[in-house]
Amino acid sequence: MTRGGRGSDPRRGGGFQRGGPQRGGGQRSDAPRDKKTRDKPVDGARSVALKVLRAVRKDDAYANLLLPRLLRESKLDPRDRGLATELAYGTARSLGLLDAVIASAAGRPVADIDGDLLDVLRLGAYQLLRTRIGSHAAVSTSVDLVRAEHGTGQAGFVNAVLRKVSQRDEQLWIDALAPSMADDMIGHLAFAYAHPRWIADVFADSLGSIGELQAALAADDDRPIVHLVARPGQITAEELALISGGDEGRYSPYCVYLPEGDPGSLDAVRDGFAGVQDEGSQLVAVAAARAGVGEDGGRWLDLCAGPGGKAALLGSLADLDGAHLDAVEVSDHRAKLIENVVDGLPVTVHVADGRESGLEPGYDRVLVDAPCSGLGSLRRRPEARWRRTPEDVPALVELQKELVTEALRLVRPGGVVVYSTCSPHPAETTAVIDAVLAADDSVEQVDARPLVAGADNDASVFGVGPHVQLWPHRHDTDAMFLAVLRKK
Repeated sequence: MTRGGRGSDPRRGGGFQRGGPQRGGGQRSDAPRDKKTRDKPVDGARSVALKVLRAVRKDDAYANLLLPRLLRESKLDPRDRGLATELAYGTARSLGLLDAVIASAAGRPVADIDGDLLDVLRLGAYQLLRTRIGSHAAVSTSVDLVRAEHGTGQAGFVNAVLRKVSQRDEQLWIDALAPSMADDMIGHLAFAYAHPRWIADVFADSLGSIGELQAALAADDDRPIVHLVARPGQITAEELALISGGDEGRYSPYCVYLPEGDPGSLDAVRDGFAGVQDEGSQLVAVAAARAGVGEDGGRWLDLCAGPGGKAALLGSLADLDGAHLDAVEVSDHRAKLIENVVDGLPVTVHVADGRESGLEPGYDRVLVDAPCSGLGSLRRRPEARWRRTPEDVPALVELQKELVTEALRLVRPGGVVVYSTCSPHPAETTAVIDAVLAADDSVEQVDARPLVAGADNDASVFGVGPHVQLWPHRHDTDAMFLAVLRKK
């Protein structure tokens, strides 16, 4: 198997080789570190990327939240900011592959390597395997990072490991370490495209074919372009595209694709006329706004509103429609975030558990954008794939069922509940809907596809229905799931 673009990305597991370089230690130890350092300054872009990787490992930080702040604080020029972004996100996304290669090259499990050194090794290995950066630059800048902090002894270990990594390109490392294609195709693809095996199994279960699985993993492994949302009533997508240099979206009438540049530098974003939001998430709010059945009394509800992106879009649409949106969020902190983004809109934020909101029934439509595993947004949250486990899912499924049940209690007869998750996991998507329908014969499922289809695309682009499952490789969106239920 070969890959285009940057190449492949293996995953943790499988065939760690022994006998790699042992120079310089690298082991976890309380021994005093060599203080011999040199005055050569470290590379600024790589230093920022390393800070992100270290915070992700030590503090469970989110790379996509931390990196923008570090870049704002840095004095890097645009070119170096772009390099720092690629290195931080790419390395975090590829950890499984990189750790397998590093373990083989070092001749020891990565758990036995000092964490600070491992961060540098991951950063260096990513440059060697998945970028066009020359081997000498990738190795020497990594050695400089270690020498500045730890001295020459540990720098020698990092130099030896990375030199061994550089002896093979990415595909040769995949051939050496990945499960055999003949014996375990899914495992091989999971390794090659930097996904934990269990996530590849979930995708395969949802997609049903190896060819689509490979396409989905490849799309999930690429860094996506930024999607902007134009706030209805404040700016149009056409206007936003003109001032940003982007292109109007294919599906959402409010979406603009921004191939490059910092969205935070746009006046429209700073002034609140536009925001950053994946087109798939926009379609969920669009569906909720279009889903009214019969006479609408103007009572709309977002039952799981944090951090507020969908509430802002839905609130803007409610404003145009003369409706009012109640937004429920269990966290005080996230509730304040919602209040900031919906300022000036007909939205009331309630701090409450969505399962026991205390709100009066009678809503015309209810959006349940339920907490989920987040497997549909892995390309935008680079480290997330290595944090989630299969054991996280059952509790989320129970929560999802409870939230939909409460939403059906709050909606009026004839009203609709829009259920969405940023996950393609069948347990969190179709299985939840099937369970709700089996438990309540006063509820029916409505075809969701016409609610997201625009004038320029047929509903069939969203599958056979009645639900909608978006995919990065099919729609270039996050893998959002959307289903619509109507109370009879």
